[in-house]
Amino acid sequence: MSLTASDITRIAALAKLRLTPEQRQRMLDQINNLFQLVERMRAVDTAGVQPLTHPVAAIEDVMLRLREDAVREPDAREANQRSAPAVQDGLFLVPKVIE
Repeated sequence: MSLTASDITRIAALAKLRLTPEQRQRMLDQINNLFQLVERMRAVDTAGVQPLTHPVAAIEDVMLRLREDAVREPDAREANQRSAPAVQDGLFLVPKVIE
């Protein structure tokens, strides 16, 4: 896939960009180079390659530093809802605004 100069002109118009002819040509070259890179990457046979959990995992063991999933703050729902004008079953009640 590659773009043409008219594609770049249309994209610039949609983005409300004013590009000089030199900028348009540079954009065309850069975007088409990106598309060529993507096509080269698609051509690589990745069958049987396991996804990495981390980019460095291919060269060394990586231990993900995840914190323990534990409650750190007390449940303060009742204290927070004391000042609410209306509460029901632990939920704030608000007036209906859409008919």
